[in-house]
Amino acid sequence: MASTIEALPREVVHLITAGEVIDSLAAVVRELVENSLDAGATRIIISVCAQNWWVRIADNGRGMSLDDLQQAGRPHSTSKIGCCDDLWKINSLGFRGEALHSLTTLAKLEILSRARGLSGNSESNGWRIAYGYGGKPEEIEAVALAPGTVVVVTNIFGSQPMRRQGLPAVPQQLRAIQVAIQQFALCHPQVHWQVCQDKKEWFSIYPTANIRQLLPQILHRVRASDLQEVNLRLPAPHEALNLVIGLPDRCHRHRPDWVKVAINGRIVKTPELENTILSAFHRTLPRDRYPVCFLHLCIGPEQINWNRHPAKTEIYLHELSYWQHQVREGIEKALRLNSSQLPEGIHTTRVGKLIKAAEATGDYKTSPESSKKSNFPPQHLKAVAQVNNTYIVAEHQGGMCLVEQHIAHERVLYEQLCERWQIVPVEPAVILYQLSIQQIEQLQHIGLDIESFGEDMWAVRSIPGMLQEREDCGEALLELSQGGDLQTAQVAVACRSAIRNGTPLGLEEMQTLLDQWQRTRNPRTCPHGRPIYLSLEESALARFFRRHWVIGKSHGI
Repeated sequence: MASTIEALPREVVHLITAGEVIDSLAAVVRELVENSLDAGATRIIISVCAQNWWVRIADNGRGMSLDDLQQAGRPHSTSKIGCCDDLWKINSLGFRGEALHSLTTLAKLEILSRARGLSGNSESNGWRIAYGYGGKPEEIEAVALAPGTVVVVTNIFGSQPMRRQGLPAVPQQLRAIQVAIQQFALCHPQVHWQVCQDKKEWFSIYPTANIRQLLPQILHRVRASDLQEVNLRLPAPHEALNLVIGLPDRCHRHRPDWVKVAINGRIVKTPELENTILSAFHRTLPRDRYPVCFLHLCIGPEQINWNRHPAKTEIYLHELSYWQHQVREGIEKALRLNSSQLPEGIHTTRVGKLIKAAEATGDYKTSPESSKKSNFPPQHLKAVAQVNNTYIVAEHQGGMCLVEQHIAHERVLYEQLCERWQIVPVEPAVILYQLSIQQIEQLQHIGLDIESFGEDMWAVRSIPGMLQEREDCGEALLELSQGGDLQTAQVAVACRSAIRNGTPLGLEEMQTLLDQWQRTRNPRTCPHGRPIYLSLEESALARFFRRHWVIGKSHGI
């Protein structure tokens, strides 16, 4: 019998490869932008005309010589790897040498480039090359061009019209391009991005010194003062962790759509690290709310295998548990109250609202005035007084703050419970009445010893240690029987055991609570996600009381 297995023709192989690499307009932009970033570009101009299937990318990178341009469209041609060993030490965004060649099989491609030498000197002129099918140069001419590269791709998927029909509508494609550019900008905040659609300005992302300053250009309702950035140098050479989080007492979302992870300059899908981030924010946010978090890891290339997905969005990461530990440590550090690390002005909005509310009840109005920067919270708070037996008034070097005593104590107790959850025997037993089977099973599920004590009566012979001295222990146990996991039970016990609002406290008791609260891992919010404190800066007080006025002028003299 004759063999039915035959080698595919070269043109079929090229089309299959192109389909893996270039599957959308966003993929065209992604591959070309990666080349620009690898070339060291600090300014990238992207023009898109989705209706006409046209993309143009211009950059101020190193550019290419004529010899490089003649080779660039060939299959598997790249300057970034040269042998098998190089696949295990990838330091560039592009490396497979497939993108430009794939474009020549699916579209019309031309590149204009002028090389910039290592010493900063540029070649005397640039070159333009138009590529034919398969990447063979068809037109070559010298052109006047600034150092850098311009890539023009037209008639995308013109050779495969069915591919166009299978793509989403134009608005969805444009949204995918926008997301791709925003993701690159997060990983490369030093780059200036200009994006045009149908030859009209679409949006720009301006370079910044760090990601905390750049993120508000993408998430427009988030301000830099809502964010905290942590940079950690790790023991291994050239490894680092950069983390930007939204402060949980003022910045969170309805969906986990802004938990993003980047590795070595590229956003990737890593469910394990994303779940680590979500678990680190557990019991710091309100119910059904999710954090804003951007994590960028710089990892030794030998620890990563990029050959998991053609788009390089999925990876194999070695020593995953080590990186999960580093992420948890970074988030814990970012959530701590430390004035030397926190940005200034983080309470501007809430202070402004408080001042406006106070002015509304006064005898005169004031003109709007921009808030000065604050520097809260301090490393030490001094208890001064108690308001309505509910709020602790605390003084610090930059002003004062109000701390809600019940939820601050709840945060302290919850973290203590998580560290040392203890079930203790109790004598006499606590008697509960008319429990359902589900309630009995729930109490047993969290480790309590419960047994029948007569008709519709149950004896609980062991209880959480913190409830042992409480008069309302029975009510607390009924609350615990309503359902939930161990953490839910711990939150309920902490809430039940915390100092009640309306309880008078002495200065020493208030100071002890403040000290304990500031040492917690997540001091910004209670386990239910409510904010614990409000800062009122001295500069805001001075503004309200007109301390900047000249006395003579203020009295009309």
